Amino acid sequence: MSDPAAEFDGPWKEALEQYFQPFAELLFPEVAREIDWARPIEFLDKELQQLAPDAATGRGTVDKLARVFTAQGREEWVLVHVEVQSQQDADLSQRMYRYNHRLEDKYGKMPVSVAVLGDASRSWRPIEFTAGRWGCEVRFTFPVAKVMDWRGREEELEQSPNPFAPFALAHLKTIETNNSPADRLAWKLRVVKGLYDRGTGPAEIVRLFRLVDWMMSLPAPQVAQFDADLDRFEKEKQMPVITPREQRLLDAGTAKGLRNGIEAVLDLRFHADGTSLMPRVQQITDAETLEQLLQAAKSAPDLDALRALLPPEPQA
Repeated sequence: MSDPAAEFDGPWKEALEQYFQPFAELLFPEVAREIDWARPIEFLDKELQQLAPDAATGRGTVDKLARVFTAQGREEWVLVHVEVQSQQDADLSQRMYRYNHRLEDKYGKMPVSVAVLGDASRSWRPIEFTAGRWGCEVRFTFPVAKVMDWRGREEELEQSPNPFAPFALAHLKTIETNNSPADRLAWKLRVVKGLYDRGTGPAEIVRLFRLVDWMMSLPAPQVAQFDADLDRFEKEKQMPVITPREQRLLDAGTAKGLRNGIEAVLDLRFHADGTSLMPRVQQITDAETLEQLLQAAKSAPDLDALRALLPPEPQA
């Protein structure tokens, strides 16, 4: 099994949107302590893409831009730029500086830029960009969180109440089991079974399960084994939520099943705003088109991208 079998970009985009506070608290606690989490978070990905058209264009890179408020007792907003790099990239430091500088030019204040290093190396750790000549110099530093730093601390992630911890563990074990389907199967079962012991409700289990299942992809024989083992586990725990086999039937089944799958993804990713598109989805009868829409719903950056793929609103 080679690395392309693993999917990092899509799960990270969705995880950051759904779990931005837990993400910051787990990987960047010093930043998280400075944010007023009672105030709503506004994601400005479109603005970032306008300023940096090359953002998130290559496989292995995810960029998110969030507008948050400080917790210092006064009305002040701050931009937080997050870059997730799942493979080594010699241009990362310069790109972090370039995006930071462009954002400062547009908004009149310097954003906080942080990087998640999700590659398999333990030594690659870019933390600054420097440039200059003849006494004219610039030095730009940024905080980093290295996924591989959690190696050997798996139990800490498993016992953490932070809902982002299982996702971080899934990424770590996806890296480590790159060439071992059997080991990935074992760790995927361990991570997913751990979701049931976290004391969260069924909706949270389904949401986290989907992210883990999406990232920790398996070859067909291991998929069948995973489904069977998890079905047995759910019966033993008497906690049927939605089995992976049922989810895949939704993904690959009839038009009705595909519509149900689309509705489930829209609800998980975009909540009521997403499910409001279902009257337009219901107009589609072609299974191939529905399958394409289902895949788009899983990875679309926003609802506008999905609306462009749908028929017009049905007439009253």
